[in-house]
Amino acid sequence: MQAKKRYLILLSAGACVLLLSFLGGLQLPAARSRQDRSRTGHRPDQPWPHFSDPLHPFVPWDHTDTEEYNVHVSPRQKRDVNTSVYKGRRCRMDSCFDFSVCQRTGFKVYVYPQQKGDKISESYQNILATIEGSRFYTSDPGQACLFVLSLDTLDRDQLSPQYVHNLKTKVQNLPLWNDGRNHLIFNLYSGTWPDYTEDLGFDIGQAMLAKASISTENFRPNFDVSIPLFSKEHPRTGGERGFLRYNSIPPFRKYMLVFKGKRYLTGIGSDTRNALYHVHNAEDVVLLTTCKHGKDWQKHKDARCDKDNAEYDKYDYKEMLHNSTFCLVPRGRRLGSFRFLEALQAACVPVMLSNGWELPFSEIIDWNTAAVIGDERLLLQIPTTVRSIHQDKILSLRQQTQFLWEAYFSSVEKIVLTTLEIIQDRVLEHSSRSSLMWNSHPGGLFALPQYSGYLGDFPFFYATLGIKPHPKFTAVIHAVSPLVSQSQPILKLLVAVAKSQYCAQIIVLWNCDKALPAKHRWPATSVPVIVIEGENKVMSSRFLPYETIVTDAVLSLDEDTVLSTTEVDFAFTVWQSFPERIVGYPARSHFWDSNKERWGYTSKWTNDYSMVLTGAAIYHRYYHYLYTNYLPSSLKNMVDQLANCEDILMNFLVSAVTKLPPIKVTQKKQYKETMMGQVRNTRSTPVNTCSSPSSRASRWADPDHFAQRQTCMNKFASWFGAMPLVHSQMRLDPVLFKDQVSILRKKYRDIERL
Repeated sequence: MQAKKRYLILLSAGACVLLLSFLGGLQLPAARSRQDRSRTGHRPDQPWPHFSDPLHPFVPWDHTDTEEYNVHVSPRQKRDVNTSVYKGRRCRMDSCFDFSVCQRTGFKVYVYPQQKGDKISESYQNILATIEGSRFYTSDPGQACLFVLSLDTLDRDQLSPQYVHNLKTKVQNLPLWNDGRNHLIFNLYSGTWPDYTEDLGFDIGQAMLAKASISTENFRPNFDVSIPLFSKEHPRTGGERGFLRYNSIPPFRKYMLVFKGKRYLTGIGSDTRNALYHVHNAEDVVLLTTCKHGKDWQKHKDARCDKDNAEYDKYDYKEMLHNSTFCLVPRGRRLGSFRFLEALQAACVPVMLSNGWELPFSEIIDWNTAAVIGDERLLLQIPTTVRSIHQDKILSLRQQTQFLWEAYFSSVEKIVLTTLEIIQDRVLEHSSRSSLMWNSHPGGLFALPQYSGYLGDFPFFYATLGIKPHPKFTAVIHAVSPLVSQSQPILKLLVAVAKSQYCAQIIVLWNCDKALPAKHRWPATSVPVIVIEGENKVMSSRFLPYETIVTDAVLSLDEDTVLSTTEVDFAFTVWQSFPERIVGYPARSHFWDSNKERWGYTSKWTNDYSMVLTGAAIYHRYYHYLYTNYLPSSLKNMVDQLANCEDILMNFLVSAVTKLPPIKVTQKKQYKETMMGQVRNTRSTPVNTCSSPSSRASRWADPDHFAQRQTCMNKFASWFGAMPLVHSQMRLDPVLFKDQVSILRKKYRDIERL
């Protein structure tokens, strides 16, 4: 009986299989090898996913306009393709960017000339001015690797007064458009009420986007660049420093978590802000919203509006911002928010609540070191989460907000240059920056990877790598006077420097039109003496990155400097502890002249200083490369025309990089009098005049010399966007300096004897 049942079951099952096969309801797949299954990720214990929509064949974006494609695609499908957010959604650097142009000419950026009558916002003017003033700019489109439109694409909200109409036609008519290939489009606002999509209203083709509030869904990795949303008041250059003046331990402030902003009653972006009142406790968690915005807010207000508005008006936003440990950054109508940059500057650790937002410069910045990334769906857990963060971590997060703000976000210039540097790293991948260079001081804008691929060649990473700079220095003596006597200061200086135990070699930079002196005219020394003719005989040539400089440290000297071997040794030992700074002897200072409303320069010996002149100073050789390749030609040409101010410009550069003052070291008592007694003025006369040293007036007494330096100070400050020089009251002396002990017990005894 049991056997009959089994046979009937088998017979029924077989009949069902045959019936299903006949009707086409089941297809028997061919067996696949285990290797194929492992490659596709299929696991036998998991059911195959079921997709309700049919799978359309893949059609490349650039085939959608062909006749063959249009025959087989319905009008609705074509309309959906044309109105998609990005037609080039699949674009990547290897498919939509022409590298060949960049390989020929390097990374140069061309800005289309502005057409008469084109409306351009102030923010976009600042972007274009930054590019045109950068070292990347070229006025020749034939030399360009990247193209930027002069058409204002920042605000693509059709309800905005800044919206540019007929942009689609204008872009397509550009002679170099080439479907957007090698083009970069900047955008802050896209879409409009009510859905605020990321559509720009025109076909961007194969162009890259530098876009604020871009979603991870529409962001094309390693092709687009996510930039922060910034206001029209954001400074073009310079920008304020971060508000963290000192580190408080423990790092807690009056409030734990704050927010103050608009509440949207309906529509996109309303969910999170409408729920903030659940977390607000009016004590250490203060989350304030108001629905009092827009023309018709009273028509749409809900039961909480009046109470929220009253609470909102009780608190001052800036006071909250500066006195809170964490700042909530929820999404608004769009994913990005002005609160993001405000929190960074205030050293208030951002707590991000904007699901799907591709954070600014996410390609290079590790935001886990500077922000808390939350989830809008877990709002009620946010207070518990931030309270659980250890105070050491809070301090680290806070410090990183200040670094990132000052390195990449404090001005329009830094935002634009960071964008360009990111793209350059993609184009010149063999010399791109590491994550450490981007995420540690001084940041990617000042750490140029073309200088070296090894972090140990820069002055900023010795502590991180656990190494020390090279134990010797190269002296570079700037010679502008003919060699007419064996008693000239340059020869005495050369002998004194050569006796230093730390001297590896001496380079004499001959910036004089007279012929090079014969070899026998130079004194015999125990270290190599290399004489180099200056390039074009200009002042800036003293800071060229000469390949003959093989040490990390450079001892820069004027030909009339008077230093002893002991002073040279002591200065170098100090520099070894501060390799990123200028360390030296002659100090100067700057001040703000409120009557003339300009910066002033002074050589008076006072209780503070902000510059150490490069006539007797030690610094890292990387600053030669930075001076030559980072600074604009306009500043270097000014220095060369005046034959003056090159030392001031180097101090501006190093202070802008380090955010620190130089270091003055002890010198012999007679140094000032000796220097003032020298009767040479390398700067009041052209550098290549080469007149006799005794025929020129002292530079210290020359009024034109100081007038020029005042002008330089203000010109340099204008280019940097702010005054980068930092005052200091610190001077480093040898241990036992002038102590009442035997001179024989002192290591640098000669400094006191002289």
